[in-house]
Amino acid sequence: MAEAKDHPIKKVMIICAKANLEDVYAALVMANGAVMEGIEAKVFFTFFGLDAITKKQMNKLHTATVGNPGLRMPGGLPFPTILGMLPGVEAGVSAMMKSTMEKLDIPPVDEFLELITAGGGEIYACKLAVEMFGLKREDFSEHVKDIITIGQFYELAAGEGTQIIFT
Repeated sequence: MAEAKDHPIKKVMIICAKANLEDVYAALVMANGAVMEGIEAKVFFTFFGLDAITKKQMNKLHTATVGNPGLRMPGGLPFPTILGMLPGVEAGVSAMMKSTMEKLDIPPVDEFLELITAGGGEIYACKLAVEMFGLKREDFSEHVKDIITIGQFYELAAGEGTQIIFT
């Protein structure tokens, strides 16, 4: 972790419950930024967010094309939701997003997890969601520190200056 700076926030606890590209990267960028600022960072992946830390899915995330009011077409026009239902559209939009991210030198999920943990951040999986989806410890990235309950997550959040962020 970077040298601690004088921040009112001492620790961030980030919860990621969705597996779309934009929500997962929001969590990863915030965690990495916290680590770089000397803020303790712990990321808790639950429900569909678990895809971001499972070996089989972590680098296959997609952009949500249906029901995403912020999605824009080139030129800034709103993306018509109905187009998102057509075969191949979601994959195409996701490929465009990933290409843009690559040009900006934004790392893929597995490398991002490595950056966060190398900097002292911690990655956790939700025990309830893991059990619901029939996952095992070996299904997850080696960067996952533990599979914990929400109660354990809250215990980790204890302390003055802690912020809980839900992406």
